[in-house]
Amino acid sequence: MQLGIIGLPLAGKSTIFELMTESKVKTLSVGKTNTAMARVPDNRVDWLSALYKPKKTTYAQLEMVDIPGLSPGSEKAAAVFLDTVRKADALLHVVRVFEDPNVPYQGDKLDPVGDIENIHYELLLADLGLVERRIQRIEESKKKKGQEKELALLHKLQQALEHEQPLSSVELDQEEAELLLSYQFLTTKPMLVCLNIGENHLEADLYPGQDEVRSYLEGHQLPYVEVSAAIERDIAELDGDERAEFMQELGLKEPGMVRVARTVYRSLDLISFFTVGEDEVKAWTVTAGSPARKAAGKIHSDIERGFIRAEVVSYEHIHELGSMAAVKEKGLFRLEGKEYVVTDGDIIHFRFNV
Repeated sequence: MQLGIIGLPLAGKSTIFELMTESKVKTLSVGKTNTAMARVPDNRVDWLSALYKPKKTTYAQLEMVDIPGLSPGSEKAAAVFLDTVRKADALLHVVRVFEDPNVPYQGDKLDPVGDIENIHYELLLADLGLVERRIQRIEESKKKKGQEKELALLHKLQQALEHEQPLSSVELDQEEAELLLSYQFLTTKPMLVCLNIGENHLEADLYPGQDEVRSYLEGHQLPYVEVSAAIERDIAELDGDERAEFMQELGLKEPGMVRVARTVYRSLDLISFFTVGEDEVKAWTVTAGSPARKAAGKIHSDIERGFIRAEVVSYEHIHELGSMAAVKEKGLFRLEGKEYVVTDGDIIHFRFNV
């Protein structure tokens, strides 16, 4: 799962990228992107690791791509931006809300709603251009007959885009949805908005334009999270007691990057199941609703191919009872078949034969 980080220049994209991937990045130039893996913090993995004391602990991960900021008037930058966005599975839009005289802003004054709409319109226009080109090709083609359903769908999409509606909001029947899969539209991609607020706004939970931007995002059904990248950088540089004390002073229960990662994960309809043992405790990512056999394939294709059964224990049960032995004694250890729908937090051992 690849998450593209987008936004206007100097919104804090690269800082968010660095914090989520725990890496240092080079300044982006036109035509360049930074890519790294970000772990998804999970207290359940921490607890299981403390219980099993494995040689290795592995969290769920997301591939992050830091995409160059969209600079108005630069055709080359716009082309790179749109091409990279097209390859991403989902988008994290970092929006500047912080005020800093040392970090120039391209407008007259901060306008988070306007900045969100600028990116939104770029994506809409790119999709509209793709739709119009495809319509023209079909209408000029000698093989137009047989493509009536696709053409009807494209006209439906065109109408929505011309009314500034993202394609994710268009109601489609099953056949239309299957036709849509052959395209790489931008406004069908899941999007999460990260509002990068100022240090002084964090504790007060108040910043200029707060009601307007929240209302806009809620009205457009866009999930969002508010963080201060500057504060998050300070938190990341501290360890142990110092970090806990600093966060307590700010009234924070957890780092903002944890909330960002969790919100991204949830908005993409992803869940985690775990494998445990002395060698490794590991979180595996699957889409909600995945059957056990498909989940087994995440570990290895041989396990999926030779699937026999899944031995399943709920994390909540082992956490409550304190050990796998206690779970089995209570009769909470289950054997499930290949069609069993994996639940978030399942601890699974797959039996297979190839």
